[in-house]
Amino acid sequence: MKRIRGTCLLSALLLAAFASRSLAQEPASASGAGLKAELLAELTGVEKKLVDLAQAVPAEKYGWRPGDGVRSVSEVYMHVAGANFMLPSLMGVKPPEGIDPGMEKTVTDRAKVVEMVKKSFDHTRKAVESTPLADFDKKIKYFGREGTVRSLFLLLVNHAHEHMGQSIAYARINGVTPPWSAVEEKPAPKEPKGTKG
Repeated sequence: MKRIRGTCLLSALLLAAFASRSLAQEPASASGAGLKAELLAELTGVEKKLVDLAQAVPAEKYGWRPGDGVRSVSEVYMHVAGANFMLPSLMGVKPPEGIDPGMEKTVTDRAKVVEMVKKSFDHTRKAVESTPLADFDKKIKYFGREGTVRSLFLLLVNHAHEHMGQSIAYARINGVTPPWSAVEEKPAPKEPKGTKG
């Protein structure tokens, strides 16, 4: 029994030493570079779905809201755009000229909404790309708490996904199937009678 325990302990120590050696040899930037690539991929993916859905919802539905005091269809998209433009300013990335913090209420035309959503994701991706990896752990304050540049980027991704879910619900209530789901939800073509063997 002692021999088995000794062998297990030795194996565990060797495994731990090997793992710590492997981690020590990994370049410090590798995990950060991976995080950057993952953030960019997530931003691009959620942008595509939001834009596709925004274009699928009829323009006349952009003023629809589920109840008083709740954001309308256009306001949800512009809320995401506004966050994408404004939140990076908390880490020193200025929004482009002409961005109005009140645009959530004033930009309601579908074409303009889609344009602003696209521009906002371009802005956020540029913020990720231009931020040195060493700055990802930099402490910043937002919404009354202390976080890091990295946590703010994660918040931006989560925020976009949260409101994509809201937009999906809005679309479906209004009879619009999200384009990426429409393909999956198409019923299989019916076989003509008498063709089964």
